[in-house]
Amino acid sequence: MKKDLLSINDLSRNEILALIDRAIEIKSQDRNANRSLQGYTLGLIFEKASTRTRVSFEIAMFRLGGQTIFLNRSDTQMSRDENIHDTAKVLSRYIDALAIRTYSQDLLEDMAEHSDIPIINALSDIYHPCQVLSDMVTVKEKKGSLNGIKIAWIGDGNNVAHSWIMAAQVLGFELVLACPKGSTPLPEILDGSSGNIRVVDDPEEAAKGAAVINTDVWASMGQEAEEEQRLADFRAYQVDSKLVKLAEPDVIVMHCLPAHRGEEITSEVLDGPNSVVFDQAENKLHLHQALLEKIIAG
Repeated sequence: MKKDLLSINDLSRNEILALIDRAIEIKSQDRNANRSLQGYTLGLIFEKASTRTRVSFEIAMFRLGGQTIFLNRSDTQMSRDENIHDTAKVLSRYIDALAIRTYSQDLLEDMAEHSDIPIINALSDIYHPCQVLSDMVTVKEKKGSLNGIKIAWIGDGNNVAHSWIMAAQVLGFELVLACPKGSTPLPEILDGSSGNIRVVDDPEEAAKGAAVINTDVWASMGQEAEEEQRLADFRAYQVDSKLVKLAEPDVIVMHCLPAHRGEEITSEVLDGPNSVVFDQAENKLHLHQALLEKIIAG
């Protein structure tokens, strides 16, 4: 039976931990150690701009011996309102898995319902599961475990924050999200959360004693019209050296990139000794290899 990844909730605790460990194992190996997907093809449909997600998926598939085909939605019949059912059925005859980067979570779910191949959420406005899976690889790599640590999220309660919440619900680590009023995570995402997940409005409360500080841009793709207001609303939520000093001395600072230096994070912190953002970016490649190996080869 095919395995889709539309959100973190599509994975069990054991599956998440196995993917993290497998990504770390792959990172330690020669790049040509595993060619298990030779002869397989991954399709990529991207409605949103991408650097890290696109490149890491393409290289991951190449290193596994497979190939990718990139489809800009505007270049397909989807741009002329071809029925999703028909698109899904046709692509299922050509390719072995499909990663979609889109505004609409509904599009992902419709494609998954009608396709015979695995569908991977490479980002939607609601969730970004691949990002958080690769981020957890970085936490495990740097901290040794996801158990018994405090992770702070500073800023917008966006798609990445939603996926962090889901991960904390499954794995049980402490997650404190500091978000301005009006930019907190969706209530339905928080439903069922226990005491290990809190949403506060004070970034200092979230950062105090944290092993990990994580942030993201204040205005995501599609929110450009709100940027000026968001700059005002989020000004107190900048990750700077003062905030970092409230955390554990060996805190790691994460940002999924691209970063707006001087807004959500200062250059001093982004380039500083606690920053792991470029290790974090690299680990997308290794996680995507582990994910494709599992979803396509089984």
